Amino acid sequence: MNFPTLSDIRAAHARIQSFIHRTPIMTSTAINEIAGCEIYFKCENFQKVGAFKARGAANAVMKLSPEERAKGVATHSSGNHAAALARAASVAGIPSYIVMPSNAPEIKKKAVKGYGGEIIECEPNLKARETTLEAVVERTGATFIPPYDFMDVIEGQATCALELLEDQPNLDIVMAPVGGGGLLGGTALTTHYINPEIEVIAGEPAGADDAFRSFHAGHIIPQTGPNTIADGLLTSLGKLNFELIQKYVDDILIATDPQIIEAMRLVYERMKIIIEPSCAVPLAALLANKERFSGKKVGIILSGGNVDLGKLPF
Repeated sequence: MNFPTLSDIRAAHARIQSFIHRTPIMTSTAINEIAGCEIYFKCENFQKVGAFKARGAANAVMKLSPEERAKGVATHSSGNHAAALARAASVAGIPSYIVMPSNAPEIKKKAVKGYGGEIIECEPNLKARETTLEAVVERTGATFIPPYDFMDVIEGQATCALELLEDQPNLDIVMAPVGGGGLLGGTALTTHYINPEIEVIAGEPAGADDAFRSFHAGHIIPQTGPNTIADGLLTSLGKLNFELIQKYVDDILIATDPQIIEAMRLVYERMKIIIEPSCAVPLAALLANKERFSGKKVGIILSGGNVDLGKLPF
């Protein structure tokens, strides 16, 4: 498989400049004392659409041919990828068709509509999503942009670690959450190119631990019946991403829902910033395995801040 090179990732970063923020890196002395290490938080919760997904969607849209662009883009997503693709399409001046399950959070639907995306609702299961999407693509001729298992999306997500390592090069460890694996795969790839001595460690919820099990089994074990507050990490690992994870990720650590809530609360209280539950998973995994990180310099990608404030767990 020909994965993006470092120059491809740098080109992607240049390509998406008008679509994204260069997000800040923040630190907290109080959290460092609790964790027993130095943590540098890459704040993608401040990204456009409130999540790192803005990067991959923008890169995929910008790489379309003029003929493809004219017909627009389509995807199925209940979350941040839906809003990210609708926004990228809007900035590029092209239509977007977003298949969303009927039970998708209202806040996510509002975001898609706000960015000019056309929502097509379906039953809340994968088969319904896929068949509805097929019908939409057939009707419109739009290009399907998958949320994570797609090379142009992985290349875009890889730009997040590029910024992190440009701004904070002397890290021992880089951490990201893992769901479908687009962010983790891209992060691992960039880190390998820039400094293969840096460890890449993922955080995953105990209630949706297919990446952890797949990583140790050496083959993909699909996600079945996930049950976790980290609603952005419920999906099964993508094939392309699993290949990257096998090659370049050093470990996957698990966090329970109470640990995730505690980490989320810690960031709210000590850093005064909003993060979503999925975003708190790497910090939760770190705090559950402190001895592993003792005295190290750790970069953590805070993946997003799209939380329904009416449903805060504290």
